[in-house]
Amino acid sequence: MSQQNNDAIAYQPLAARLRPTQVDEYVGQTHLLGKDKPLRKAIEQGILHSMILWGPPGTGKTTLARLLTERVNARFEKISAVFSGVKDIRSVVDTAKEAREKSQQATILFVDEVHRFNKAQQDAFLPFVEDGTLILIGATTENPSFELNNALLSRARVYVLKKLSDEELLQVMQRALQFVVIDFPDELQKILAQAADGDARKLLNMLEILVDFSEGETVSKALLAEVIQENLRRFDKNGEAFYDQISALHKAVRGSAPDAALYWFCRMIDGGCDPLYLARRIVRMASEDIGNADPRALQIAVNACEVYERLGSPEGELTLAQAVIYMAVAAKSNAVYVAYNAAMQDVKEHGSLEVPLHIRNAPTKLMKQLGYGKAYRYAHDEPDAYAAGENYFPEELIGRQYYFPTQRGLEIQIAEKLAQLKKLDKEIIK
Repeated sequence: MSQQNNDAIAYQPLAARLRPTQVDEYVGQTHLLGKDKPLRKAIEQGILHSMILWGPPGTGKTTLARLLTERVNARFEKISAVFSGVKDIRSVVDTAKEAREKSQQATILFVDEVHRFNKAQQDAFLPFVEDGTLILIGATTENPSFELNNALLSRARVYVLKKLSDEELLQVMQRALQFVVIDFPDELQKILAQAADGDARKLLNMLEILVDFSEGETVSKALLAEVIQENLRRFDKNGEAFYDQISALHKAVRGSAPDAALYWFCRMIDGGCDPLYLARRIVRMASEDIGNADPRALQIAVNACEVYERLGSPEGELTLAQAVIYMAVAAKSNAVYVAYNAAMQDVKEHGSLEVPLHIRNAPTKLMKQLGYGKAYRYAHDEPDAYAAGENYFPEELIGRQYYFPTQRGLEIQIAEKLAQLKKLDKEIIK
């Protein structure tokens, strides 16, 4: 084999070469690994439990999992939820059982992007986490409360990893500069750290590119700008730009401005926003700002979300863009949103009010004797399937109205129907 091929095989990215081999070399996450912190104690005691590491990209989730494995002298198995399925999980389980029986060695299964597994795939872990065959370490950039099954969450402790600060990124860079040949002025190092936006992997990748491009010359501002230009559109390190842009997208949809809505959607996609986050926001827009003025909007939003989950990137983004444009041009109503908030306020203020006897269920003889369900009027037996004058509220809230349909879209017809029903109620009361 040629020397060139040997070099190609031996090559490792800078991020891989710099991967810490002991806890003291690990940069960041002092809230978890500092003195007397929970995870540090677990490592020092050699006691490991299943866990979910939740944090942004480049914060050291994989590295931390490997360090934990080495500390307890366990086997390390790694799979990616993007490329693996139940068959791969079963294969790991079989190997783990064999290791447990022959050498009494524990197996740590590291699942990268664990949020990508569907319910059935997540359920496949449970028996083996429960019986100790596997110690699961899942890594996710998504909120586990939304993306992971409750059954899985109940068996794993969630640790939140934070973006690395600029100072921590500079620590990583100083260590990296011992492995590369480059003349890199201090003031420009700070700019690179800011551009990495808390992501150590991104920092090291850009540093490698700088090494290749500088060709032994001193790094200039122009060269640095060229290397990080793709990152200049990213969200700022404090997150303010992120929230400003999602606010702009939502308001453009609410304001029936499809072109502006599409622009902000594309800005966020280009800025590295998780499309599934945008998908969830689009679903929210369908209920909050469109509601019953166009009920199709909610279905379109949900469909777009499901299509994205099936196709992934980049094909799935087009479906989300279609949904954004539909939301923007649809008839608008916040009547459901306002009604929900008003009803919730009454619930909180008035507590557990009694259900009127006539609309209670009466499955037993005693309940019937107590008057449960007495004089209940079955709506389908009434003219036009409406029991005019009937009350379904607790006594203390009779007559409350939360939902006020707008004069837009389907709600025009809804308002007309409700007005007719109220007219029938008044005639009965008279």
